[in-house]
Amino acid sequence: MNLDDELEVIGAVFRCDRNAAESLRHVFVIQRAQAKQILAHQGEESHHCWLVLQGCVAIQTFGIEGQRQQLARHGPGEFFGAYPAPTTHRAEIEILTDTLLLRAEASVLAALVATDPRIGAGMAALLARQLDRALDRMATRSTYSAAGRVYNELLTLAGDSARIAPIPQITTLALNASTTRETASRAITALVRRGIISREDGALVIQAPRMLRDLIV
Repeated sequence: MNLDDELEVIGAVFRCDRNAAESLRHVFVIQRAQAKQILAHQGEESHHCWLVLQGCVAIQTFGIEGQRQQLARHGPGEFFGAYPAPTTHRAEIEILTDTLLLRAEASVLAALVATDPRIGAGMAALLARQLDRALDRMATRSTYSAAGRVYNELLTLAGDSARIAPIPQITTLALNASTTRETASRAITALVRRGIISREDGALVIQAPRMLRDLIV
């Protein structure tokens, strides 16, 4: 991942401009983790927080008798770990698939968030989206497929209109839908091929909103 890619991803996650993304880049470092790797153990001191760029991690806890229970999974665009101050890991963090992460010192990131209103707003939006996703996963919408989440994100961006301008980046769609860039790209290509959406004058136009809603499964 080159510099421009890093800045694009950070800007997509925090929904901020390039200047703010550059400030965040000085706080985050790239971390790669392999499947089945234990990122952190339950009960250890926790000084870092992470953003998932690619892959998936599981948050798991162990009971008194050693039984394992999965509390959550985090995919692309999601945030976990210590924040805003160091703490103790309440659960074990296991890497489920080869994963690309951004890692930051919790206190350093919190200090930047506190001093830059743009980044503070981005962090608030990030955590609000993540809370909304967690609630969705507890409700019927948690059964949506990865493509269905991309389609739902398009309708959300369009709002009451059928036009999204400027055309959203595939990376942004993927992160907001908690899926991979490849999956989001295939989903958009399928919609264009069927004439459900089109690209016109720098905008993405939803030609058949009802058909798009019907695809959200």
